[in-house]
Amino acid sequence: MSEEKKGFFSRLKAGLSKTRKNIVHGIDSIFSGFSKIDEDFYEELEETLIMGDIGVKATEEIIERLKAEVKSQRIKEPAECRQVVIDTIKEQMGVTQAAYEYEQKQSVVFVIGVNGVGKTTTVGKLAGKLKAQGRKVLLAAADTFRAAAGEQLEEWSRRAGVEMIGGAEGADPASVIFDAVNAAKARKADVLLCDTAGRLHNKKNLMEELKKMNRIIDREFPDAHRENLVVLDATTGQNALQQARDFGEVTNLTGIILTKMDGTAKGGIAIAIQSELNIPVKYIGVGETIEDLQKFDADAFVNALFDVTENENDNENEEG
Repeated sequence: MSEEKKGFFSRLKAGLSKTRKNIVHGIDSIFSGFSKIDEDFYEELEETLIMGDIGVKATEEIIERLKAEVKSQRIKEPAECRQVVIDTIKEQMGVTQAAYEYEQKQSVVFVIGVNGVGKTTTVGKLAGKLKAQGRKVLLAAADTFRAAAGEQLEEWSRRAGVEMIGGAEGADPASVIFDAVNAAKARKADVLLCDTAGRLHNKKNLMEELKKMNRIIDREFPDAHRENLVVLDATTGQNALQQARDFGEVTNLTGIILTKMDGTAKGGIAIAIQSELNIPVKYIGVGETIEDLQKFDADAFVNALFDVTENENDNENEEG
């Protein structure tokens, strides 16, 4: 397990402390408070999971799986259920290596999300990570509505050491994408990362805008691998789930980036979103620096949440 991974795990563990209090302490008191596994036990557990922002669908799956395991393994002690719950959540949240295919291909990545979730910052951090992997990255500042978005992205492009194509404030985002796509082809960029405007209150406009940008890429860069990543602020809990649903209606989402996981009691939303929408959480952010955005590792996340000590072997098959 690399030093960077270890450092991130300890920050993740610290960052999830409020969520742990919110969910895990409640679960553990059920495991220790019940003397037998009966309907009351399941009901109490179900309620605690739902209250912890884990979501109805994920909770139902956890309870169903737990009942099946209790039966097949003849589990008698409530405390023995803890590991089954942990394993079930890990399975629900597993992300395959295929989720990061775009890193190895010539790709266009749209980063989508409402204002204030850390979208532009996330684009900058992703650029830094990809550059560190030896990829040639180009940024497109297609959020031309928010006054400071272009300047902010320019600052990140300098920090990450990558080039950026921008448009004047108020310019047509589709024209920025057009210029950026042609620049990406001319400069033989591996990944074109596009920061997009984050307006959801007028879904029709947003939908048209995204369609227009997508049409340009279809026409100008038909062979590019495509990703649509939605950035969600974990501190908003159920609201983040609704945002993901809304964006899912206007574009084909391929992954989720959860920011601000540090210091929220609503970290359980990571489990709910993946279960409800069937879209993988691909990255998770616990702070301000480039190192604070990491690929989502279900084992590490659940171990950090349930305060399970990380095993050296847990991440052996992981890419750094």
